[in-house]
Amino acid sequence: MLEDIREKSQGLTAKIILGLIILTFAVAGVGSYSNSVDTSVATVNGQAISQQAFNKAYQAQRGRMAQQFGEMFDTLSNDANYMANFRQGVLDNLINETLIDQNSEALAIRVSDLRLKDTIRTMPEFQVDGSFDNNRYLAIINQAGFFQSSDFRDYLRVEMTRRQLSQALVATEFNLPYQEKLQLALQNQTRDIRFATISAEQFKAAITLTDEDVNNYYVANQARFENKEQVKVDFISLNVADIAKGINVTDDELSSYYQENLTSFTETAQRRISHILIEFTDGNADDEAAKLQAQVVLTRLEQGEDFAALAKEVSNDTFSGENGGDLEWLEPGVMEESFDEAALALLTVGEISSLVKTSFGYHVLKLTDYKKESVQAFADVKTELSAKLSNDQAQDKFFTLQQEMARISFEFPDSLDDAAAEVNVAIQTSPWLLRSGNSAPFDQSKVIEAAFSEMVLQDNMNSDLIEVNDSVVLVLRLNTLQEANVKPLVEVEAQIKDILVNQKATEKAQQTVDLLLADFNAGVDITAQLTALNTSFVSKEKVARYSPDVDQSISRAAFVLPHPVDGTVSASTVALSNGALALVEVTTVGVSATAANPNLGQQQTSQLAQSAYQSFVNSLKVGAEITRKQVVEPVTTY
Repeated sequence: MLEDIREKSQGLTAKIILGLIILTFAVAGVGSYSNSVDTSVATVNGQAISQQAFNKAYQAQRGRMAQQFGEMFDTLSNDANYMANFRQGVLDNLINETLIDQNSEALAIRVSDLRLKDTIRTMPEFQVDGSFDNNRYLAIINQAGFFQSSDFRDYLRVEMTRRQLSQALVATEFNLPYQEKLQLALQNQTRDIRFATISAEQFKAAITLTDEDVNNYYVANQARFENKEQVKVDFISLNVADIAKGINVTDDELSSYYQENLTSFTETAQRRISHILIEFTDGNADDEAAKLQAQVVLTRLEQGEDFAALAKEVSNDTFSGENGGDLEWLEPGVMEESFDEAALALLTVGEISSLVKTSFGYHVLKLTDYKKESVQAFADVKTELSAKLSNDQAQDKFFTLQQEMARISFEFPDSLDDAAAEVNVAIQTSPWLLRSGNSAPFDQSKVIEAAFSEMVLQDNMNSDLIEVNDSVVLVLRLNTLQEANVKPLVEVEAQIKDILVNQKATEKAQQTVDLLLADFNAGVDITAQLTALNTSFVSKEKVARYSPDVDQSISRAAFVLPHPVDGTVSASTVALSNGALALVEVTTVGVSATAANPNLGQQQTSQLAQSAYQSFVNSLKVGAEITRKQVVEPVTTY
């Protein structure tokens, strides 16, 4: 058969097809076959916002929300509508930032290198004992995901440019004295009111319901009485932490590991270096002028001049020169090899090197501090080592066991017994699980997807092995399924009757209070009507806008009503949070003698500034070409 294929591949037809393929690649280019699909989530004036940028912003915002609101945000994140709005909000922010960046570019707003350096040096996050620490700076930006200092500088430059534009807008806002007086008068306003509360409870006794009323409500509100689909699963679990508890590491093993990894417990000798740099001019690596100038510097030092003062005076590295040439503690490999070799050759604090040539120019180095090599004693790290070795052994055993657990649960899919016995774990049963809102480890989408999968629910087989995280794996099996269904009428009849009675009582109360208001506005004395309803007017004087002495619904209604005028009544009705209703009248409007708020002007200015900035962003959107795409929940990898 292979011979037949070979012969046919040499035929005229095969050669024509091959030629067409080659021609297509030649005309269109290989890139047209390999270019990735456009995965941008939006474009703003032709500039794409990538899926990667969206994922990064989404995870950052989600992390901030989780840190701020804790379990409350976990609950909210199970709401699909909330998370859809959340993702849309992240995309809106990215679009706004892109518009601002484009406008900053059009306005030629720039941040200089010098200002960028000054900002970094003065950021408290990068300081130790009030001074900039280069090692801390590198460690923090690496932890934040900036593995090159240039990446962080680029990020900071963008943020500072945006801030420069926003501050230019915000700083121009101001409030006028009359606005402050008006705001103060409104805040300090008081009202004399009277109100009568009509309880809906008193109307319930006269309400009668028919079977038809109950049945109609039941049919119209089926979703309200639905049992959601839920499932209980049996499961077996492997956990590295549990495996580690059963592992005993001997002293000999600890000692051997300590000796074999002694370098891990050794802090090498450290040198704190200062330098003076004389740069090459015009990029000339053989610049004799730079070498001559550096030699003059070295001579001045040999004659006793202060290194720090001289570094500040002549060093072309102004960043370190301001601190006497200090480069902090030397990290081998950060500088060029010639620099490292010269620095490591310095053994005595205060010792100065000869000229050192790098691609930047000529350096003169000084050893300003020295820490000898130190080794952590075995006794000091024994507990730490024991935990590490037991965990390492547990990880190895965990990997082997999970392979076996996956194999046995697959080969014997009708039971968890064989797999549980193989890896020596107990079969457990979960609580009732819904498709969202469960406790760990059933709060993760991959676990819930498996629990409600066709394999588990319909085929009644063991699930595939589920990696919850690097340390925990599960296999699930159906225990009990409760399918979604509507509760029978007999089960919810009493509940429906309560609902309908409350509704009809509230409606009757609303009709009654509306009639009372009409009579009251017409000048009718309603005292007798109120008495018949087991209520009367209650008077309150000098009620403040947010008075704790009055139901907030009543005070809000009172401050919406117009000022009373002779011959007219200023009254309305309002529903209270307890289901009752109230008839509210404003009799007098006054102003309390509360002292002025010294921060009021600043608060008003801040509000105006925020409004102006939002208006500016909205104005950028008016003339912009913005294309949005549907954004979905970013996939989280474990």
